[in-house]
Amino acid sequence: MSALPPYAFRGRTAVLTGAASGIGEQLAHDLARRGSDLVLVDRDAAGLEAVAGKIRASGTTTVDAVPADLSDLDAIAGMAAGIRDRHPGVHLLINNAGIALGGLFEQLSVAEFESVLDVNLRAPVRLTHALLPALLANPGSHLVNISSLYGLIAPPGQSAYSASKFGLRGFSEVLRSELAGRVGVTTVHPGGIRTAIARNAKVGAAVPRDAIGAQQRGFDKLLTYPPEKAAAEILDGVARRRARVLIAGTAKGPDLLARLMPVAHMRLILRLTRRATR
Repeated sequence: MSALPPYAFRGRTAVLTGAASGIGEQLAHDLARRGSDLVLVDRDAAGLEAVAGKIRASGTTTVDAVPADLSDLDAIAGMAAGIRDRHPGVHLLINNAGIALGGLFEQLSVAEFESVLDVNLRAPVRLTHALLPALLANPGSHLVNISSLYGLIAPPGQSAYSASKFGLRGFSEVLRSELAGRVGVTTVHPGGIRTAIARNAKVGAAVPRDAIGAQQRGFDKLLTYPPEKAAAEILDGVARRRARVLIAGTAKGPDLLARLMPVAHMRLILRLTRRATR
């Protein structure tokens, strides 16, 4: 199969999940500036409409706001069918929506663990499966899955999140091989992006309450990279058909350590993290 040409955004339709805040919000604005028509999905209906309203007011592109809770897996097929009916020319799918859950594995219930897999892994799989025929029908289309730094390393206290993000990484890499020459695939691994993910993270019901605040404050200190810069790097990676995009030194450094020290890297990363968050 021949290599795909650079991805062209202008005049094409992009479907983006998790569009109401954080990286997703910045991706929506950047896609609009690049000339893409937008289908924005998020469970936060008010936040989603605020983002969509700002983009509509700019007059640069069309926006279809689709309030949807991706944890409701059975509703994804119907939502995707509605998107295909209204937008047969889907060229770009960005699976960005995700949730986090803190706590040691022994402190989590199976239901709590599964809830993270539902949103972070099963929902992207189902949405990709539902929209893949539309991507295949439009030559030069592209798929983006937002994994995480924790899809490269697996720190303690992140069993559900890491499992979901490693799974999304593996799913993406398989699709990149299977769809080569037909649909481009990019896996994104953001590091410490300045979003509300740490403050909004769920915490296992059995996690001691007095440990939660300190952990969240510690993670917050590591979230310094501007989300608008992250969004631009993601879309630049799409334009170049890059297989993998690592964002911020907080992703690139640990990735390098994990490849150089496959077993011992986590001890060193934890030591450096504790020092940085004091």
